[in-house]
Amino acid sequence: MITLIAAIGENNELGKNNDLIWHLPADLKRFKKITTGHSIIMGRNTYESIGKPLPNRTSIIITRNKNYTAKGCIVVHSLTEALAQVPKNQTAFIIGGAQIYKEAINLVDCLDICKVHSSFDADVYFPEIDTAIWQETCRESFLANETHNYNYSFVTYHKK
Repeated sequence: MITLIAAIGENNELGKNNDLIWHLPADLKRFKKITTGHSIIMGRNTYESIGKPLPNRTSIIITRNKNYTAKGCIVVHSLTEALAQVPKNQTAFIIGGAQIYKEAINLVDCLDICKVHSSFDADVYFPEIDTAIWQETCRESFLANETHNYNYSFVTYHKK
């Protein structure tokens, strides 16, 4: 199973200046719960924005730089190579960035999206979710509160 997991704004915003635009503790907690014990595949910029391998996950970094190394991570040079590194008993979670999402969206089985119900100034965007290909199968919506500045929803899509 290959799942693409992302948090996006109303206009598919992902981030700005290699960082998230919002802070949603519930999304971070859910991300940890879902991805723990599995493989996470990311581009080099995404890895560097995180700054370290995430605990209890196999971190796989895709980069064009043949000399790149990251302690505690597997470094590869293509999405195909990254997917080949995922142990058979694990789900592969594609966690970004924008270029990796664009390359992977047609290869994955599931989209796990945190939709932040606001518009943001961004410099990277998630690809369009084509409803001719993807069907929403689950949605949980939450209102802004003292720890979450925006309304948001966890939305799951599966290929039709």
